[in-house]
Amino acid sequence: MELKAWQKCRVLRKAIATLVKGFPMEEKFRLTDQIIRSSRGPCSNISEGYGRFHEKDNARFCRMARGSLFETQDHLSVAFDEQYISKKNLNEHWTMAEEAIRVVNGYLRYLKKFDSPGNTASDPQEPYGTEEDIYTDPPNDF
Repeated sequence: MELKAWQKCRVLRKAIATLVKGFPMEEKFRLTDQIIRSSRGPCSNISEGYGRFHEKDNARFCRMARGSLFETQDHLSVAFDEQYISKKNLNEHWTMAEEAIRVVNGYLRYLKKFDSPGNTASDPQEPYGTEEDIYTDPPNDF
């Protein structure tokens, strides 16, 4: 996906997946599961909102994505408080979440420009391309 907001959230999601491998086994179905879920939510919500083809739905899903980013930050603070991660790890991952939040907020500001009747961001006024043009290969690092 080309959206910068989705890309920033993906970076965080991948980093969290690596980070939790160092969590204690007893946290597998508690904190580990929660932080993985909260870090996966933003990409899913941004994708779903983008696919709705209406700026208000898109913005609603982006706000949910932003909420999940804040939730991920809270889980990071728990991991730090419980001494599962270092201050350095906390700062690195917190910064990734902050960057994703800033970009999601920017995307929300962009969508707000289209918040008037008959003015849509995702639904073009004229047909474009063919189905073959719409589908692209996944990023190289998948």
